Amino acid sequence: MSGLNRSTRAARSRTLIATTLLLAVMSVLIPFKATASYTQTQHPIVLVHGLFGFDSVVGVDYFYRIPEELRRSGARVYVAQVSAANSTEVRGEQLARQVEDILAATGASKVNLMGHSHGGPTIRYVASVYPHMVASASSVAGVNWGAPMADVLQGVSDHIPLSSSVIAGLGNSFAGLINLISGGGQQQDINAALRSLTTAETLRFNNDHPEGMPTSYCGNGAAVGPNGVRYYSWSGGRTLTNMLDVSDPFLAALSVVFLGEKNDGLVSSCSSRLGHVIRDDYRMNHLDEVNHMLGLRHIFETSPVTVFRQQANRLRNAGL
Repeated sequence: MSGLNRSTRAARSRTLIATTLLLAVMSVLIPFKATASYTQTQHPIVLVHGLFGFDSVVGVDYFYRIPEELRRSGARVYVAQVSAANSTEVRGEQLARQVEDILAATGASKVNLMGHSHGGPTIRYVASVYPHMVASASSVAGVNWGAPMADVLQGVSDHIPLSSSVIAGLGNSFAGLINLISGGGQQQDINAALRSLTTAETLRFNNDHPEGMPTSYCGNGAAVGPNGVRYYSWSGGRTLTNMLDVSDPFLAALSVVFLGEKNDGLVSSCSSRLGHVIRDDYRMNHLDEVNHMLGLRHIFETSPVTVFRQQANRLRNAGL
């Protein structure tokens, strides 16, 4: 009888060990499977740069490390290349043609657009004019109520002799250089870009393309526009975020035009608001938001890469 009991106990022990091992393996594989599809949206993601932006220059991406991290867990990601400097409408039409190519190449019916800075109004234009191609528009520090610095430069251009030519010469030369080394091949027009980013011109643009926009400054807009597109936004509210980042003092100096209003150095937090506002107060400046300067950021803030991954997961969970 004792031998039988020992045999039974041994069998139960082997079963317990096997069950424990199975649960251990499942605890590893199940999270891995979930992580592997964390950013796997139904529709491809298209990233759109801002003023003086690019897709990649000498091996450094505008959206630094963001496309590959999104792809790592399932997303199909494309980085658009529109004019480094031009009007919102011109950039929007350039983006629309690239979206058409992406849809043709992938067989997808729509895309999820994510635009930074001037890329915000650019993706809003495409979502408004070509809503059949767009599932969602995520604005990252988008210039949705105008940029004070653009107002300043436009005022200088309008009232000081020869300044318009100087601004155009310097701006177009810089944009042309970016275009050349990034292989863009797009037309540049800095004066058209600055006009698009002024408060007056932005308000006109909002009247023509109101989807997702708050009805008042610093308000909340509709998460889903009448065109069926879902709108999201997020932005930072700091300028000095990392003592090793040489761009921080420059952005801090530019922020004086906001007269104390919360901003990221180039765009106010209130101006960035569109649709479902995820946050407008990350401890990030205008370059941190897309992980610029090789990922230097505030050590106590979420990584910008993680913020993009979270947004992709949000889109995935919404069936987009």
